[in-house]
Amino acid sequence: MKPRLQVSGIVLAALALGALAHGPSPAVAAGSTAEIAQPAQAKRVYREYVSLGDSWSADVKLADLNGTPDTRHVPLGCAQSQTNYPKLLARQLGVRVHRDATCGSATTDDFYRAQKLPTGQTNPPQFARLTRTTDLVTVGIGGNDAGIASAALDCLSLLPQALPLPAGTVPPLPSLGLPLVPGQLPLGGCKERFTAGGVDVLAKQIKASEPKLVRALRQIHQRSPRARILMVDYLAAVPTHTCYPQLPMTESDRAYLYRTFRSLNAMVKRAARKGGAEFVDTYTPSIGHDVCAPPDKRYVEVVGLSVNGPGVGVPAHPNSAGAAAQFRAVLEQVRSR
Repeated sequence: MKPRLQVSGIVLAALALGALAHGPSPAVAAGSTAEIAQPAQAKRVYREYVSLGDSWSADVKLADLNGTPDTRHVPLGCAQSQTNYPKLLARQLGVRVHRDATCGSATTDDFYRAQKLPTGQTNPPQFARLTRTTDLVTVGIGGNDAGIASAALDCLSLLPQALPLPAGTVPPLPSLGLPLVPGQLPLGGCKERFTAGGVDVLAKQIKASEPKLVRALRQIHQRSPRARILMVDYLAAVPTHTCYPQLPMTESDRAYLYRTFRSLNAMVKRAARKGGAEFVDTYTPSIGHDVCAPPDKRYVEVVGLSVNGPGVGVPAHPNSAGAAAQFRAVLEQVRSR
């Protein structure tokens, strides 16, 4: 949803390609377009497809067997995978024109305005890719508007039991790519912080994000009146149980994050209905493939390194197998009528 990319991270990830270049594993073969969907005639021919969204639609990667991020549609700083679900869908449907605007860290604000990236580059407004002749649009957004991505990383803990230290008791830590609370080690207790005073901050942010998503969907209808619009939710990343240290998080924080993630997807579904879009459920078919699943089964990684579709991704984001799962769900919806 919201990666914080560093240029040095991309360079290091590129060096890691040597470890990935020994040939695709069975997981990669299972995630290829040929394996995940048999060729079939679509019920409707689409000629101009535009994909919009955040890092879970860009399926952000630093490096994989295809190399570094795809820059055909967006700048390098978007970390857009060369095999994200929009590209797999466009290839399967055989669309003549595909403009993939998806970008890491994007919010609905970046649909209307240019997005400044950590690399110093700029991704044009995502809506700039829409035209009057666009006939298919997929949208995956909302997690960054609600602040769920940074919250998930903030829930990571060095210990299986919460032991938050008072602010100011430890010196600031060097940046490790994790949004730590200033002056505090990652020792759990995010539930207590986000619900302090009896107010659930994340719940409020999810509620406040809903009208933004509805407005964005209605704008798409206005800009591309012929388009079929599909709103895509988020994969089942958070498990129903703790698996420390594979998932370095306390049980209390995991349960809180699980409920919050479900609330986020429920909001996305409501926004789709209110905004006149079809809803694509990627959550249900991905249950059991969360971060606690075996390495060759999981669709989302905690640290970014993946063997299920070898690659170096961004922590707390889908791997290549997750992108393939998203593709299958979206393709099924596209062919549903």
